[in-house]
Amino acid sequence: MSLKKFAPWKIQADDRFKLSDIPTRLPAGKAQVDEAKWLKSLFERLNKMQNTLYAAKSHGLLLVLQGMDTAGKDGVIRHVFTHVSPLGVRAQPFAAPTDEESRHDFLWRIHSKLPAKGEMVIFNRSHYEDVLVPQVRGLLKPAMIEKRLAHIRNFEALLQDEGITVLKCFLHISKSEQKKRLQARLEDPQKQWKLQASDFEDRKLWPAFMRAYQQTLSATSTKESPWYIIPADDKSDRNLFLAELLVNTLEDMHLKMPQPSIKPGSIKLV
Repeated sequence: MSLKKFAPWKIQADDRFKLSDIPTRLPAGKAQVDEAKWLKSLFERLNKMQNTLYAAKSHGLLLVLQGMDTAGKDGVIRHVFTHVSPLGVRAQPFAAPTDEESRHDFLWRIHSKLPAKGEMVIFNRSHYEDVLVPQVRGLLKPAMIEKRLAHIRNFEALLQDEGITVLKCFLHISKSEQKKRLQARLEDPQKQWKLQASDFEDRKLWPAFMRAYQQTLSATSTKESPWYIIPADDKSDRNLFLAELLVNTLEDMHLKMPQPSIKPGSIKLV
């Protein structure tokens, strides 16, 4: 399988697009195959590649998940990584910066959470929050936003140079589907803990967030660290789409198992 399959959902550098023109569901007739048929195969391939990544310790992978509230960042992490060994895999959430973090440069809190070689790290939100939120809420001037976008491009180029592949996914949910999911959380006591006042405040600012995402994704999608749009209205299709994209990205890294430190054929067990 090749990453070419995902080209229609890949944002090109400096692409001028509108998220409203991109479907939040896979086109009819092009949906992912039945989940039960493919999950076992995908998880086997993912396990193999993650085990190779961990053993070789020659490369690392950073998976960045961004999206509006209820787009499914938590759900993707639960479903896609359920059957992966916890060795060398870590999920890292990011909330609003603390007072200490705010006194440093905006990438300061990111550095220590990055994957080492041999690791796969999933960012549930990321350094992109420090561009998106200030842009929507007018906390930074446009010139500073542009500078931060340039800093991010250089930052991710540094990671690539150091052997860390950066895979960035925008979980694309419609406003109507978000309404259904927020209502479900309001009605389910087991999900109410997820609710925050900002969820409803951000919903009122939906058009501004879409414009901010359009600018940010266009400015930071590069050949080495591209952005992919993941249709997220259907949870099963979303999970399978991202699992396939992740597996193909790992396979495209051409990872190899390290040579053993001993000659297995020379060992005689007694």
